[in-house]
Amino acid sequence: MTRIIHSLADISASYDALFCDLWGCLHNGKHPYAAAVSTLQAYRAQGGKVCLMTNAPRPNQYVIAQLDRMGVPRDAWDIVISSGDAAQDAMFEGAVGRKVWHIGTEKDFGFFTDIPAEHAASPAVERVEPSDAEGIVASGPFDELNETPEDYRDRFQPLVERGVPMLCANPDIVVDMGETRIYCAGALAEFYENMGGTTHYFGKPHAPIYDRARRLMGLDADTRCLAVGDGIDTDILGAMQQGIDSIFVTGGLAAAAFGSDVENPAEAQLHDWLMERDRSPTYAIGRLR
Repeated sequence: MTRIIHSLADISASYDALFCDLWGCLHNGKHPYAAAVSTLQAYRAQGGKVCLMTNAPRPNQYVIAQLDRMGVPRDAWDIVISSGDAAQDAMFEGAVGRKVWHIGTEKDFGFFTDIPAEHAASPAVERVEPSDAEGIVASGPFDELNETPEDYRDRFQPLVERGVPMLCANPDIVVDMGETRIYCAGALAEFYENMGGTTHYFGKPHAPIYDRARRLMGLDADTRCLAVGDGIDTDILGAMQQGIDSIFVTGGLAAAAFGSDVENPAEAQLHDWLMERDRSPTYAIGRLR
């Protein structure tokens, strides 16, 4: 049964490395959570390693720049791994062809223009109109504040009929930007699949992002890892599939389900909610602290 804890310090001595989510755990899309920042700093000061693992659809240098702008200190983490990193590898390896229709905003253009050194000699990937596309790269809606997946039905239908595959650079369905909930690329990919299309995922809960994190952090099979996140079908499911322990941050996306006190989830409500979803995080905490 999931154990509710009051701070990471209650259990941190049992783990060598953290895979920590960003949105909903370390920040809300606009501002960092001070308690979460100090918790990660303290964990690293005691010798632990911290990988900030995010389903952001951009290469990690853009995520790091965003954290810097928010004021997240660099001594709170060791490395940043993004869904964009893993998905970008797949794109340049030709997972959805060389002519792709990109669904996303200007902030994600670096996914195409900042080519990793290991792919410098790869054939170019060209952004084209849907009618000419061999594949789709989805990093998020064109208008993330207003659009829903249903807005894409007419554009998706001919692509589904042609068998055009989609590469989803962010498997998240929704995130909270401050007080506003917005759709992510995962919602578009899910909708595309429901219409009969084929999709490929590379962020949490799928294995490539964890493999990349372990490789870059130099972790081996004996390293005691702990995943921290508020996404029950990304962070927690990913940890379960990887066979590692996890902390479910209840004060994130699903906060309304666990009572009025965001910092202290109601145990009975949490138990029932997890049972309904067949998820079993090792621990739960209101906010990362």
